Amino acid sequence: MEQQPDGEVAAEARFEEEPLTKLHPNHATVLRIQAIIASVPFILVAIGLETRSPFMMGLIIGPIALPALIAILRIPMRRHLARGYTMGDDRLRVVRGILFRHDTVVPFGRVQHIDVNQGPLERMFNIATLTLHTAGTHNASVHLPGLEQGLAREMREEIRAHIRRDTL
Repeated sequence: MEQQPDGEVAAEARFEEEPLTKLHPNHATVLRIQAIIASVPFILVAIGLETRSPFMMGLIIGPIALPALIAILRIPMRRHLARGYTMGDDRLRVVRGILFRHDTVVPFGRVQHIDVNQGPLERMFNIATLTLHTAGTHNASVHLPGLEQGLAREMREEIRAHIRRDTL
C-alpha cells in the first residue's frame, strides 16, 4: 500500500465529508416519466385481461396498478434523492444507490475521455448525463445523470482543462 503524507490523507478525508451537490429537479421528473412508460404495457395487459375475465372487476388490475403506482410516485423520487456528487480540484465523487450504496471517486488524472449524453426526455427537460471514461477495466465508466445541460458541459470543460494541465 502506498504511503501518503498526513496532509494528503486529511485533504482526502475532508473531500469525502463534503456535502453532496444534489441533481437538477428535472431529473426526478424524467425518472417518473420513464417509470410511467415502463408501467404502461403491464397496465394495458391487465385491462385487457380484466375485460375478458369472468371474475369481479378489479381483481386483476388492482394487483398490477398498485405496484405501478408505487413505481411511478415513490421510487423515482427515492432514486433521485439517493444520488449526488462533489467536484474537487482534482477529482469527482459520485454517490448513488438506495439499497446498495456506491461511492465512487474518480481522479481526473485517470480520465481518458468525457462525454455529455442526452436522450429525448433529457433534451426536453434540459438535463444531461456526464460520463467519465477512465483507464482500467473495473468501473471504467462513471455516469453522473441529472445535471443541467450547461453545467454538464462546464464540468466537462473544467475536467478537460485539468487533464491538459496534468499532461503538460
